Amino acid sequence: MASNPPAPTAPFVPSQRTETFGYGEYRTDEGPWEEWNPTEESLAPVRGRHRVSKQRGGGLARSSTVLGVGVIAAVGAGGMASANTGKPPVHISMPDLPSVGSLLGDDTDGAKATTASLSHVGVATAASDQDSADAGEALRNRIMAQAEQQKNQVDGKATAAAVAAAEKQSTAAAAKAEKEAAAQAAAAKDKAEAVAKKQAEADRLAKLAKQYTLPTSSYTITGTFGQPGAMWSSGYHTGLDFAAPTGTLIKAIHSGTITEAGWAGAYGYRTILTLDDGTELWFCHQSSINVKVGQKVGTGEVIGRVGATGNVTGPHVHLEVHPGGQATGIDPMAWLHSKGLNP
Repeated sequence: MASNPPAPTAPFVPSQRTETFGYGEYRTDEGPWEEWNPTEESLAPVRGRHRVSKQRGGGLARSSTVLGVGVIAAVGAGGMASANTGKPPVHISMPDLPSVGSLLGDDTDGAKATTASLSHVGVATAASDQDSADAGEALRNRIMAQAEQQKNQVDGKATAAAVAAAEKQSTAAAAKAEKEAAAQAAAAKDKAEAVAKKQAEADRLAKLAKQYTLPTSSYTITGTFGQPGAMWSSGYHTGLDFAAPTGTLIKAIHSGTITEAGWAGAYGYRTILTLDDGTELWFCHQSSINVKVGQKVGTGEVIGRVGATGNVTGPHVHLEVHPGGQATGIDPMAWLHSKGLNP
């Protein structure tokens, strides 16, 4: 039984198809496909920015890469803007493509235009986000500036109030110090005037003391003016008593004129010396009288002697002072003090 021999194998000839996977006419620059296994020796070291190795396969690979990069950039920019700003997602409208073949064909201008359109969406979104960020930063800066201005105003008011309070306190302290200084000065002046007045009075009394003298010496004060007692007809003592032994000399206290000299009842022997100002000095209870009426005597001149005549309990000189010759006398002790004398 005869068998059909196998048909001879025809040599491999590339197919001359007019269409390639429905993407247009057959391109002579594509194929035949070869397997490419790069090695370390066949790859050049990457310098600078990373580059995508050119793939064999022609326009499909390049067009796909451009489209993918554009879509990723646009979507990434929109997603980042939505995540960062909290705005609703940006809707991306794809441009109308005349044909898929023109997108994947060798016409790179269409791919570039598509990529530029998609990239423009991301750039516009990023620019909008940047404008929002700039506006927010400007608002923040304006708020901070207003807060700083208000703080400065408050600080200025506080400083002005503190300065005013310090000035008021300083003025009050200065006024108080001035018042105290004035008071001290017035007190010092008054003290100085008092000292000067006292000194002047002392000088006057010292000068008068040279013109006045006590009525006797070696005496003891036994009775003062106004002392009450039944032994005096008026009910009180009307003079100042200098007790001394009988015969002790009695002197004229100041220069004047003898206006009376003789017996005077309860006063015993009395001599009245009238001074130039009209003051009468009564010397009573004398044992003897050494002057006559109308006689001029000087300070310290002897006018009589101590005795115990009249209403007495012992020898002494009873001295009375009658200013202007009036009937009622004054305290002889005070009068003697006014003349610089200290009995």
